This record gives sequence, C-alpha cells and structure tokens, in this order.
Amino acid sequence: MRPFIIGVAGGTASGKTTLTSLAAARLDALVLTHDRYYLDAPDPSLHDFDHPYALETPLLCAHLAALREGRAAEVPVYDFATHSRLPRTDRIEPREVLFVEGILVMADAALRAAFDFTVYVHADDDVRLARRIRRDTAERGRTWDDVLRQWFHTVRPAHKRWVAPASETADLVLDGERAIDGEVNRLVHAIEAARAVRAF
Repeated sequence: MRPFIIGVAGGTASGKTTLTSLAAARLDALVLTHDRYYLDAPDPSLHDFDHPYALETPLLCAHLAALREGRAAEVPVYDFATHSRLPRTDRIEPREVLFVEGILVMADAALRAAFDFTVYVHADDDVRLARRIRRDTAERGRTWDDVLRQWFHTVRPAHKRWVAPASETADLVLDGERAIDGEVNRLVHAIEAARAVRAF
C-alpha cells in the first residue's frame, strides 16, 4: 500500500509540531520535517530562514517520491547550532502514513502535489510571538532583541506572503490555541476518513 502523505503547515510556534507528533503517535505514522532540508547558512545574521529558497525542497520532493514507491530515503540532518548539515544522513523507511511538517510545506506547488491531505494550524500573531520568544530564549540562548529583530524583519513578512495563504486551500484548519487533545482528535479522525475514501 502506498503511503498516505499529509502536509502540515502553519506559522512558527502555531502548535503544528506538537499536533503532528501527537497525531503521528496515534496513527503509528512517520514524521518528516521540512526543517531537515535547510541549506547551509555560513552567516546566519544575513540569512533569511523564512524564505522558500532557504530550503532544498526539490530534494524533499524526490525523497517523498521514493517513499511513495516503497523505497527508503537518506534524508539530511540539519544542525541548528552550526546552521549547517551534518555529514551523515538518516535512513527513512516507507510507512503507511507519513506527515511532512513545516512552515513552508504548502508554499511550493510541486511539494503540495505530493500530499494526499493538507492541514493548516492557525494561531494569532501575538500568541505565536510570545511562544517564539519563550522558546528561543529558553532553548536556543537567544535574546529578546534577537527574536524581535528576526520576527519583524523576516518571520512576519514571510508568514503573510507564503505561510498564511495555505489556510485558504488546506483540507483541514486546526486551532493551535485550543485544547490540544480535541484538535489532535479532529486531525486523526479527518485523516482516517480521508484514507477510507481513498481505499474505497
């Protein structure tokens, strides 16, 4: 049986990673993050991580095609501490259900075409900014000034241009501010229904 591939998009800190991981555990699914496909950034201070060109999306498309055909894929491992890929790769085997998660997974037409079902996770800008500040200062050692500078310089403009429009075409829109269990249930039930239709 060929994999059922789900694209999960949404703004930074919208809750998409948490929702995806919880749903994947329920469905015994594989999660492949778009973040793995970031290109090296020799000078992160001058690099726009929120632009589609920052990611090697054609490679991700090639890997999804291989997985759909029942072949394994050697996916990159990105190190956010050095902003570069490690020399090793991770071998990913095909699975019946596969999630592809990232802010820009619906910004590329070829990548969108690889999905059987699409999801957008919405959260208000002020909520996402507060979450991002908390995450980046606690987990990544960044200052408030650094986070705010990146937010207004690249994150917010990119969200308006490439990320938010995905909400208009997604098969399912989830609320990243609601109780997580209810939204995970909505996601799992929607995927099961879509898989049943395809099987029929």
